[in-house]
Amino acid sequence: MIYDVVIVGAGVTGAFIARELSRYQLNVCLVDRAEDVAMGSSKANSGIVHAGYDPVPGSLKARFNVRGNQLMESVCRELDVPFKRTGSLVLAFDAEDMRKLQDIYERGLKNGVPDLEIWDATQVKKAEPAVADNVSGALYAPTGGIVCPYELTLGAAENAVENGVVLKLGCEIKSIEFKNGIFLLHGSGEVLEGRYVINAAGVYADRISAMVGDDSFSIIPRKGEYLLMDKNQGSLVNRVIFQTPSRMGKGVLVSPTVDGNLLVGPNAVDIQDKEDLSTSKEGLNQVKESALRSVPGIDMSEVITSFAGLRAKVVDGDDFIIGPSSKNDHFINVAGIDSPGLTSAPAIAEHVIDILGTLGLEMKEKESFNPVRRRPRRFTEMSEAEINERIRTNPAYGRIICRCEKVSEGEIIDCIRSTIGARTLDGVKRRVRAGMGRCQGGFCAPRVVEILSRELQIPMETVTKRGGDSRILMGKIKQQEFTDGSDV
Repeated sequence: MIYDVVIVGAGVTGAFIARELSRYQLNVCLVDRAEDVAMGSSKANSGIVHAGYDPVPGSLKARFNVRGNQLMESVCRELDVPFKRTGSLVLAFDAEDMRKLQDIYERGLKNGVPDLEIWDATQVKKAEPAVADNVSGALYAPTGGIVCPYELTLGAAENAVENGVVLKLGCEIKSIEFKNGIFLLHGSGEVLEGRYVINAAGVYADRISAMVGDDSFSIIPRKGEYLLMDKNQGSLVNRVIFQTPSRMGKGVLVSPTVDGNLLVGPNAVDIQDKEDLSTSKEGLNQVKESALRSVPGIDMSEVITSFAGLRAKVVDGDDFIIGPSSKNDHFINVAGIDSPGLTSAPAIAEHVIDILGTLGLEMKEKESFNPVRRRPRRFTEMSEAEINERIRTNPAYGRIICRCEKVSEGEIIDCIRSTIGARTLDGVKRRVRAGMGRCQGGFCAPRVVEILSRELQIPMETVTKRGGDSRILMGKIKQQEFTDGSDV
């Protein structure tokens, strides 16, 4: 098949572009090198829906941040993804910080961010009693919010697939040719043909661009380390708490999550390795110290996990790169989508559709397009009567696999059998939160492996944590044959 559009990269940006394209009578393919969607920057970031006061006025970041923020509530409602418009505060600690707040406030007004206010120390402490006593004031942005980044990506990707987009996972693009008006994308074991290509490959966008001879930009990974706190810390603050930003970004934040935890981070370190997701003692200590400056009462003994994510930072640039390549105008770069990329994704998708239209791609709307995607309800969202009825219809819902997050076997089976079904331990974790609790899978992981093995009809020792060579089991420690022929 010759696709009308091939999208390289199934992160949040690629997923939303695929969803927008699925509104039209087009053959679209979304392809990713990983074995699941949201496996790059989209799985490991703060999940903040930024208000839009930070980007430089007139930049693509400013434009798409504000528009994406406006779209987020309706998008999450359509995709059945949890979203909370918590508001955000940028804290000031001295007179110089207060001057910076005024600059940020004025920048936000130019960007069209609504209802910004500068609060004094009394207002800040009244709204957020846990913040530091030496706070001088804050910028309040009521349109700020929080979302789960990988759930948002999965929701957009599933909705795209439900509306006809072909998803190919585990297919790494090795080279690209252009012959007779058609791109030939040489992937893992197959060649994809497409009239247009959208390069949404995150930290690898420069390498994909170079495959068509466009080396006009370079991407460097900017690593950020995070600490996730237990749910007993989740109500410490009600809003997203920032400090005044620096040239390296928005700084270490303290934020509730949509699932009730508390998240602190990230720091920011530019690195060379596009696969380096390691954390360091020095980096995590930096995160701790900075977070405690904002909210001194955080109990750091309640950290349940640490992790790192990579942002796609353009070398010698501070804005998104979105537009046709100078080498081939049917090849569209959507690159350098660092913060506020998550917030901007729905708006970027709209813009890419406009670009394709101006380039001559005929787009007729489908009468059958359905913007609504529904995920199975979790036990934590149900009443006792609803849970009992679910168990009555299927006893698998009565077997709790993850005690920390109260996830049943039935819910795990549902996520494996869903539109974009989980194929790995982490895939189950991101979809239904089995392994997300205090013990981080210490109790439930072996049981989830068993369920994956059974449902996918594969040997247990081939089940992986995240795909590739990340196998959980190597084989049976001991095998004993009994007289009846059975073994253990």
